[in-house]
Amino acid sequence: MGRENVLRQVRGMRIVAVAAVGSLALAAAGCGKPPKDETPGSGGSATAGKDFSACMVTDTGGIDDRSFNASAWKGLQDAAKENKNIKPKYVPSKAEADYEPNLTAYAQQKCDLVVAVGGLMADATKKVATANPNVKFAIVDSKIDLPNVYSLQFDTAQAGFLAGYLAAGTSKTGKVATYGGLKIPPVTIFMDGFADGVAQYNQVKGKTVAVLGWDKKAQNGTFAESFTDQNKGKAISDNFVAQGADVIMPVAGGTGIGTASAAAGKYSVVWVDTDGCESAQQFCSTFLTTVVKGIPTAVKQAALDTAAGKPATTGFVGTLENNGVSIAPYHEFDSKVPADLKAEIDKLKQDIISGTVKVTSPNQPATK
Repeated sequence: MGRENVLRQVRGMRIVAVAAVGSLALAAAGCGKPPKDETPGSGGSATAGKDFSACMVTDTGGIDDRSFNASAWKGLQDAAKENKNIKPKYVPSKAEADYEPNLTAYAQQKCDLVVAVGGLMADATKKVATANPNVKFAIVDSKIDLPNVYSLQFDTAQAGFLAGYLAAGTSKTGKVATYGGLKIPPVTIFMDGFADGVAQYNQVKGKTVAVLGWDKKAQNGTFAESFTDQNKGKAISDNFVAQGADVIMPVAGGTGIGTASAAAGKYSVVWVDTDGCESAQQFCSTFLTTVVKGIPTAVKQAALDTAAGKPATTGFVGTLENNGVSIAPYHEFDSKVPADLKAEIDKLKQDIISGTVKVTSPNQPATK
């Protein structure tokens, strides 16, 4: 598939940088040693019944990225609050070479559910799940057609479309911007939707708001090549501001914190994955909105279903219609967003749900 090719290309470009770490991680896996869990189970007092181990392998952004990995971890914690038998734990991946040994070690520990956070883990998850057919897996942002893998995907182009329309409608300079952590489908799908939302605003209003950082047609733009480098996020944002942008959407996990921390009244920020005013409260005054990806709810349900013995093989695709994606409240910008613009966005959401307005992206997951 095209997505797998992209993931393999990304992995190939980065493998040299992580070779040393990867060799150590693979050696550890070869010895059959489990990964070191960074946090103990937090499911609370167990009620009657068998404990259910829910084991999460993070992507390289880390558990405290205020975004992607943190969202998935919240889902497991929420599941543990509802079912006290669920015992969540996680292990971080410092580099892509850690994916396979981390997943393998959890499978060897006989975890009841192994959650792989991120499409970059698709190849490793497919390999490990194939080798361990009696272990249940879930993966965020990829589709793996195996009976023991539950695929969790999100059509964030739909919510990104609303955010792009909003950004264009609130921009004073007529220039908005977006950038990604890596050029991979789970990132660029946000950027596609954002750019198309701006284009929709221009068409409806007869405006010419420009999008910096992403050319949807060419599928090319600005990338930090990191989900953790806050300095790079700040530098990219400063460059956008120098070009006149006053709204910026980073799709870059922790790297985007550099964008939020540098805003300081110069521009507003559209956050992604989880409501920024909840995950990074200190920057709430800069967040115009968030393109919310319902990872916590999807991961929680996968854990609850698996713990209850329900089959979880059909997968899940989050859309505006099922509330799997959305835009967050405007919070401190609520009084600054004109009422008519709010109404237009509400109607646009319904038009997307009904199919009146079509949102397309080469990176969209199949909904059927």
